[in-house]
Amino acid sequence: MSKIDFDKLFSSFSTIKAGVIGDVMLDIYWWGHVDRISPEAPVPVVALDKKEHRIGGAGNVALNLGALGAQVSVLSVMGNDENGSALIKLFNENHIKTSWIAQQPSRITTAKTRIISRNQQMMRLDAEITKDLSVDDENALIEKVHQYITSERPQVIIFEDYNKGVLTERVIKEVTALCKQHGVITTVDPKRKNFFSYEGVDIFKPNLKEVKDGLNLLIDDVNLPTLNDIHLQLQKKLRHAISFITLSEKGVFYQQNSTAKIIPSHLRNIADVSGAGDTVIAVASLIYAATQRIDLMAEVANIAGGLVCEEVGTAAVNKDRLLHECKLLLS
Repeated sequence: MSKIDFDKLFSSFSTIKAGVIGDVMLDIYWWGHVDRISPEAPVPVVALDKKEHRIGGAGNVALNLGALGAQVSVLSVMGNDENGSALIKLFNENHIKTSWIAQQPSRITTAKTRIISRNQQMMRLDAEITKDLSVDDENALIEKVHQYITSERPQVIIFEDYNKGVLTERVIKEVTALCKQHGVITTVDPKRKNFFSYEGVDIFKPNLKEVKDGLNLLIDDVNLPTLNDIHLQLQKKLRHAISFITLSEKGVFYQQNSTAKIIPSHLRNIADVSGAGDTVIAVASLIYAATQRIDLMAEVANIAGGLVCEEVGTAAVNKDRLLHECKLLLS
């Protein structure tokens, strides 16, 4: 890899405008302790010690972009409810723009409440609507995206799908067309439901399991010829520019035209893999928007994914630490 001025690259992140479209969620944590069993039923009584709200779902991608210094906006549909207000407050506290969120009375804000005692999750309560957006809600979101693109002129929009109904086939197709029309890069972190709806996007970033499920593949060996064949199969259906596939502990793979490579992961003390995919798509999108270089995009995103796996729970990447590791491993 040619010599990169990483200080200059990382300082350029502040000039990048990035939008994240998809299913935003509120993660609620209730911590407590258990001293007795309920007299009403054979269940533990959790005495509540503290509560915490965190940004979840597609919002975690926005959080990672914000942590790296980008100008971030969230584009989504959620409920006009208490959890929605809490989520918007969290976005604002983290300097993530919320002007392009449509709060619709037909939806509720997805919230996942985890009850934890002695560092063990005892129960999770989910409040959500997972059915696809109604036509009115689709119209509201597409109009928000149009306003965002024409007023903010972003360099990149990231589709972050959690199968909660925001990214419908129509929303995906119309937003992709809007981005093409205005020269906005499109990157995708897909889920199974709309896997093949992202025709013509720039970067398609599934993990290996999602690819195997989507293409109905039974493969054990992860090597360049196999992944090259996967890229061609995906491209036949999607006609996208770049495949960027995360391979868990084996690293990442990228291909554009005839340029293809597997980048092995760096040795880490893995604590928790949750949220790593959010970090990888955020970093890859930002690097590509800043440089248009797929080799650099893949190398830096690979390092970032490994770094967040050293943290317990979903965590945004640390910009200074990522910069240090890039200088150490890529210079």
